[in-house]
Amino acid sequence: MTILRDLSILWSLFHILVLFMLLYRSRYPKRSTVILTVVFMGSLALFNVAGLVRYGTEFMGQIFLLTCTLPSLLFFWFMSKDKKGQFFFTFCLADTVSYWIIVLTNILDFYLGGQSYILMFVGRLVLFPLVEWVAYRYLRKPYRELQESVAKGWGLFAGMTALYYLLLAVMVNFPVVVTKRPQELPAFLLIMALMPMTYATILTAMYRQLLLFRRQQSERMLREQKNVLEMRLENQQCIRKMKHDMKGYTATLSGLLAAGETKKAEDYLRGMEQETDSGWGQFSRNPYINATAAYYDRKLEELHAKRRIDIRIGEEALPHMEICRILANGMENACDELGALAQEDREMSVHMQYNREHLLIRIRNRCQKGRYVEQGKLPETDKEGQGHGYGLLSMQEDVERLSGNMACYTDNGYFVLDVMIPCRCFMAI
Repeated sequence: MTILRDLSILWSLFHILVLFMLLYRSRYPKRSTVILTVVFMGSLALFNVAGLVRYGTEFMGQIFLLTCTLPSLLFFWFMSKDKKGQFFFTFCLADTVSYWIIVLTNILDFYLGGQSYILMFVGRLVLFPLVEWVAYRYLRKPYRELQESVAKGWGLFAGMTALYYLLLAVMVNFPVVVTKRPQELPAFLLIMALMPMTYATILTAMYRQLLLFRRQQSERMLREQKNVLEMRLENQQCIRKMKHDMKGYTATLSGLLAAGETKKAEDYLRGMEQETDSGWGQFSRNPYINATAAYYDRKLEELHAKRRIDIRIGEEALPHMEICRILANGMENACDELGALAQEDREMSVHMQYNREHLLIRIRNRCQKGRYVEQGKLPETDKEGQGHGYGLLSMQEDVERLSGNMACYTDNGYFVLDVMIPCRCFMAI
């Protein structure tokens, strides 16, 4: 009946791969990932089965960390999109759950199945697909979202699961297999019972982190909506004021023209134009972009910040919802950062223009001493949610939606945000 043992081992190795691939994020396309995994891990599985046939289960069980776990860890680390805590926790999660099923079926077969391997084979035949169904049905989607959204805390969880994995492996196989140490079986069963409780605690804590992230996302969206509504309200107030003032301007012009004072009427009209532009804040002919820039120009004026806003965008069709959100979040972050500086240090510039193929946006502002942001990485927000952080995540989502690129970094005491959006995305509007 050793054929059932060998088949159950192959079945287990195959499903360890399936369980891990359900949860981890590969940096390669799906087809390439499957081909590379089948070639490498298939060869590794055949090597370990050959070792079982030649050297026996006890010897191979003592060295499986070297012949199976370590090679698969290095292979999947190379394949994985995540290189830090997310990857190691996912690897330990899949390996520990699978190893727990293997050990459980071994013990059941030894004590209840008469070492015929039938109970071992049937147990693994049922338990592995059941665990995969639970992972796919309930865990995969929120777990992937958690990997994408939560950057901290993975290292501690990965360390806990790796320690439990080593504890389980040592307890099972050293100095001899646990079935030859019946006096230690009660303690071993308690360790086995601890595994589901440990993972339940870890996954619950992670789920709470996910809920916290979703709440932060929701709060950020509400802040963005509040800013948009405030901009609209202020613009409406400006329009009402302009309509009211226009009546006075018209009456004065009519009086000058009726008196034949053409030269004075021209001078008055030029003065009226300058006053209107300075009061309204005419930065662009695009009304949406102009409204956004004008709103934050007034906020910068309240901060007594030195500023330069150079927007070379006309009335052409643009994805104004995304562009205005990008501009508003960038300028909002800059206002938050400038608010923490001394008044004489508050300085910011905004540039927006086209080149041949892209719409380019650069927002550059002074930042606090000691702030360092490496290019290619988003800075982390602090506990109070001030400075750069949440808004940049929203901007990145908008930029990716428009098939663009975004980079931010610090340079000689300035925080620089660069956005590049391909003009082809405007063609569909």
